[in-house]
Amino acid sequence: MDDWVTRFHAVVDELAAKTAEANGNRITCREGCSGCCTDGLTVFEVEADLIVARHQDLLENGEPHGEGACAFLDERGACRIYDSRPYVCRTQGLPLRWIEETEEGPAEARDICPLNDETGPPLEELPADRFWTIGPFEERLAGRGDGTRVALRELFAKTADSKKHLPVVR
Repeated sequence: MDDWVTRFHAVVDELAAKTAEANGNRITCREGCSGCCTDGLTVFEVEADLIVARHQDLLENGEPHGEGACAFLDERGACRIYDSRPYVCRTQGLPLRWIEETEEGPAEARDICPLNDETGPPLEELPADRFWTIGPFEERLAGRGDGTRVALRELFAKTADSKKHLPVVR
């Protein structure tokens, strides 16, 4: 499963880079920019398993970042699991579009991180190919399991809880 997720992330990175490039200077995301890195982000279980496998020491011995921000941020606002960061983090900051059901039927919705909305034309004026489309990649991730989602902060708690229940060896 690790290989599949790694390949999946590589494809997402390649396509997300093209979306960022198409939006030019509008995308200002850099190391330490953590405005989108908030508590409450969830990932599919397959990605949670990858984080646990690759960052066991951090989860067992490290402390999560304070509440309100992503548990995996360090004191400078940089990601401590950047190479293993989940899909949702790989597309944060990009102009996003998705289809939602309304009373009138399906309608396109668009959004972008407010920090990347300060320059460039209004989102309504951008062609659809300048956006990351939410839906297709999430469906692929959901299909690799039962669709269970895990809060990133819970990964620290689950690891800490498992240490509490280890048998005592004398």
